[in-house]
Amino acid sequence: MSNKKDLSERDICTQFIFPALVKAGWNVEKQVREEVFFTDGRIFVKGKKTVRGKRKRADFILYLKPNIPLAVIEAKDNNHSVGAGLQQALEYAEILDVPVAFSSNGDGFVQHDRSGFSDQIEKELSLDTFPSSAELWKMYKKHKNIETPEQEEIASFDYFFDGSGRAPRYYQQIAINRTVEAVARGQNRILLVMATGTGKTYTAFQIIYRLWKNGRKKRILFLADRNVLIDQTRRNDFKHFKDRMTVIKKKKIDKAFEIYLALYQGLTNYNEDKDAYKEFSPDFFDLVVVDECHRGSAAADSAWRAILDYFRSATHIGLTATPRETREISNIGYFGEPIYTYTLRQGIEDGFLAPYKVLRVGFNIDLEGWRPETGKTDKDGIEVEDRIYNARDFDKNLVIDERTKLVAKKVSEYLRKTNRYDKTIVFCVDIEHAERMRQAIANENQDLTLENCKYVMRITGDDEQGKREVDNFINPEERYPVIATTSKLMTTGVDAQTCKLIVLDSNIRSMTEFKQIIGRGTRINEEYDKTSFAIMDFRNVTNLFADPAFDGDPVMIREVTGEDELTDQDIHPEENQEIIDPETGQPVDFKEEIPDEYSPQPDIIQGGEIVSEPPPKVYVAGVDVSVLNERVQHLDANGNLITESLKDYTKKGIVQEFQSLDDFLTRWNNAHKKKAIIEELESQGIIPENLMSGVKKDLDVFDLICHIAWDMPALTRRERAENVKKRNYFTKYGEKARKVIEALLDKYADEGIENIEDLAILRIEPFNQIGTPTEIVQIFGGREQYLHVIEELEYELYTAA
Repeated sequence: MSNKKDLSERDICTQFIFPALVKAGWNVEKQVREEVFFTDGRIFVKGKKTVRGKRKRADFILYLKPNIPLAVIEAKDNNHSVGAGLQQALEYAEILDVPVAFSSNGDGFVQHDRSGFSDQIEKELSLDTFPSSAELWKMYKKHKNIETPEQEEIASFDYFFDGSGRAPRYYQQIAINRTVEAVARGQNRILLVMATGTGKTYTAFQIIYRLWKNGRKKRILFLADRNVLIDQTRRNDFKHFKDRMTVIKKKKIDKAFEIYLALYQGLTNYNEDKDAYKEFSPDFFDLVVVDECHRGSAAADSAWRAILDYFRSATHIGLTATPRETREISNIGYFGEPIYTYTLRQGIEDGFLAPYKVLRVGFNIDLEGWRPETGKTDKDGIEVEDRIYNARDFDKNLVIDERTKLVAKKVSEYLRKTNRYDKTIVFCVDIEHAERMRQAIANENQDLTLENCKYVMRITGDDEQGKREVDNFINPEERYPVIATTSKLMTTGVDAQTCKLIVLDSNIRSMTEFKQIIGRGTRINEEYDKTSFAIMDFRNVTNLFADPAFDGDPVMIREVTGEDELTDQDIHPEENQEIIDPETGQPVDFKEEIPDEYSPQPDIIQGGEIVSEPPPKVYVAGVDVSVLNERVQHLDANGNLITESLKDYTKKGIVQEFQSLDDFLTRWNNAHKKKAIIEELESQGIIPENLMSGVKKDLDVFDLICHIAWDMPALTRRERAENVKKRNYFTKYGEKARKVIEALLDKYADEGIENIEDLAILRIEPFNQIGTPTEIVQIFGGREQYLHVIEELEYELYTAA
């Protein structure tokens, strides 16, 4: 037998850890998974392309049964101590919500019990005394407060599998297990907070399936407030319920089903004697799942809350990406503290959600205000009121033609630089603004609009043709519509997997609405090259990213006055005054943060009624509108927007990584692959390549770093390649070898150092005309000799002429 010290980490797993699990009685086919990648690796935006960082990987995860994990084992080679991997195992155990972590070097195990079940938190075990699955299940039950046989039966019930290979991601698994376990313990009000794009509906399906299939919850009501949410749910994740499921339509009630999908509006009869939901007995449903529960159902006096109150004996589960906390609405007050929260920042860090960059565009009239000159008239010839108008007025009270056209122009310019067929959503002030924006974008893109009139469409609640195109817009296989202009309809629940650009031209003040809008771009679809997205902000809405509430605690409306915040009049309008949301057809709940277009501004007329119609908009033209500033912001390593200049941020990061120019040069020259240094910088959010667009020359990353951090003069890649050719250093090689080296230098000049370090480059032109990769490598005497030539070539490239 070979010396244990000479074995690799993988050898230790195979020869010592795995046999110990078998001896302890673990079913290696059903209960043991090796080398489990549980994140996808964060996506980094590099110029116009994206790359993935490292994925988190556990050496072993042990399960009671699929998706009920009990422990993590982290292995090290035998040159490490037996407990050397324990801290990493504990980190993974906390992330995965499992009670026990193990470390091993092949000599034995160190066990850390997070549940408090064991007589001591940490202890060493021999290879022969690894605990059985029954022992770890006891620790799990202690960790999750599962105390009775009935609770155990519910908590351990099987997941749904359809043979497709689809399985919950780790955070979905946690959300499902915690919810089912909470129900098992008798908790009847449960809140799950999961960022948009992280699969709340699939999570809800697995929760419902496990509780329904084991007979604990026999009849289930799934509530939503928009048709698109119900339709997507029925067609996609809930399709496996088949003929046991129905959608309540036109308030027609059929009690022969077990799974019911319904709109709030489909269960209530406004201005009629009896609400449709009262056709059911109060105890008809065992479980009510409320999708997008931030939208008002928890408000104590809302019409929707009446449905929940009627079915109060059922277990209620709320799902949201954006929990609401105002003086009048409290999701937490109704459902309780979230039993699990998975944030946008976590989703981006894990690589399950797309990162973004922000392009902020400031117009002169937005930043400085606009005052009409004396005698300025609107399009009807009426003199415009003399005052200073600002971004709060534009498109709400005052419409300036040139401003609308300039927004459309800037959006179109961006798409011309990227891809004119990238799916784009433009959020406007209201429906009328969305229509004008549609026209302006159509005029900016006359060629593509003539090619297909659906290139840009208004998708708002009042337009049936537009609403019919929602499915085509979100379908990755459908090219049209490409651009959707909207106001409120597409803020929630629209699964736009391939949306690459979100345009903000609306005065969004609600954090809830902002989070929902950003969520339209966070989904990833690598098959269709959707791995990141951009936010183009014309109204400084992205200032909300700086608010701790953006990715933290629920938002609480502050009691303030002034035009920058909601006032008491916004929050407490006249009693019994109902305003209908023109896009959803629902009454607006004034206990929510009210969008501007719904905020009543009544004129009180003595002896008359309250009039809530806003004054008509004023339309003007002939105004000088220009761009005062433009700025691009990227995410840092922690998922925060970089607020300083990208150059200053990059310089600071480089100087922190390398003590001096000499330190950088030494590490660069000693690295077998320069790509490793670049990737290390990228993992810390330092991506020099993002500065390339601001540099006129085609610089190497090496030159860019030296120039940014230490003000060194920079050579272009072409200049470095030509310097190597002039030195004739490679004349010692034969003709064929020199031909390969010259081709490598040309590739370096065109594309940079990372490409020539990859052997895959030998499969493309012009190398494939010289020979196959194997034949080319043999020109130099084999793979090792070829790689030595690459190192030699790199040394020559970075040696001063």
